Amino acid sequence: MFVIRNVHMEDMPDLLRMGKTVHSNNLPTNERSMEKIIERAQSSFAGETSLEDRFFTFVLMDTGTGNGGRVAGTSAIIARRGTPEFPRLYLKVRRHQHYSSDLQSGQVQLTVQLCQDTEGVTEVGGLVLAPAYRGNDQRLGSFLSRSRFGFIGQHPDLFMDDVVAEVMGVLTPDGRTKLWDHLGRRFINLSYEEADVFSRTSKEFITSLFPSGEIHTSLLPAEARKLIGATSDDAVPALRMLERLGFQQVDEVDPFDGGPYLKARRDEISLVKAAQTVPLAGARKLTGGEGFASRSNGGQYRCVRCCCALEDGALWLPAEAIDRLEASIGDEIGYTPEITRVRGTLGSQENDSVHT
Repeated sequence: MFVIRNVHMEDMPDLLRMGKTVHSNNLPTNERSMEKIIERAQSSFAGETSLEDRFFTFVLMDTGTGNGGRVAGTSAIIARRGTPEFPRLYLKVRRHQHYSSDLQSGQVQLTVQLCQDTEGVTEVGGLVLAPAYRGNDQRLGSFLSRSRFGFIGQHPDLFMDDVVAEVMGVLTPDGRTKLWDHLGRRFINLSYEEADVFSRTSKEFITSLFPSGEIHTSLLPAEARKLIGATSDDAVPALRMLERLGFQQVDEVDPFDGGPYLKARRDEISLVKAAQTVPLAGARKLTGGEGFASRSNGGQYRCVRCCCALEDGALWLPAEAIDRLEASIGDEIGYTPEITRVRGTLGSQENDSVHT
């Protein structure tokens, strides 16, 4: 059985190896940067940090590999992205219609403008699944992604009213983006990867060097223009999944790779609305009725996907699930039923190479 839990310091070797084999800006490959992520997550799960500093990092464990299991993937929730001291930066996309009465013709011009969000939103992101675990029938990428919304639903006071997700833009095979090459790098003499890494600790270099006004995208080459709001092929399934949960695309894109932002009100996300906390009734053999069952205890978090049965306000689970949750009868268990239909659209199995 696969288990999602909060990241531990002993996970660092597995995460560093994954960072070197998977092209993702979400996983640093140096020990000190990874250590900071783990320390911040530990403080967040223990409730020792303010809203501005909460950064929940989850790991997916393959418990069938022995020795406590192997890290098969990771994902995260940033409780507040955007403060006056460290704003969330995005490109606002606008369409302007121009018309000439003399020529009796007109055109629509697309512009982008660097904007700052200092009020803040909660952001889901950081999803990376190791290549060896992609494409199997257990839909592990879906498990990593969807289970986060159950966590938000069971602890809503830890998060902002709005939730955003940045969907990965289109990169070249060597990990560059022509949007940054033709736009960002004209003003900031850093590569896409250098700028993205540096932006994790500083936003000043972007706000100081990037133009503050609207930029007409018609001045960019066509190969760059078409990347504004475009989604990587690998991330399209993640985009569709978010839309099924109630997220909608907004006129904001990432300033580095041009990937679109999706946004939803926290309490309107279907999995968040479905989340609840109930006592554990006991163990039973079950079929059907799959959902997410989780347990938070003393700063530790564990979650499994399994068959569940809610009866008379208490939850029945398979014995193996109870064992993986390290739970006992009467313990408070987070329960989120799987939701496969939202707004009349049938859910489907997500591609496990998503990065959202």
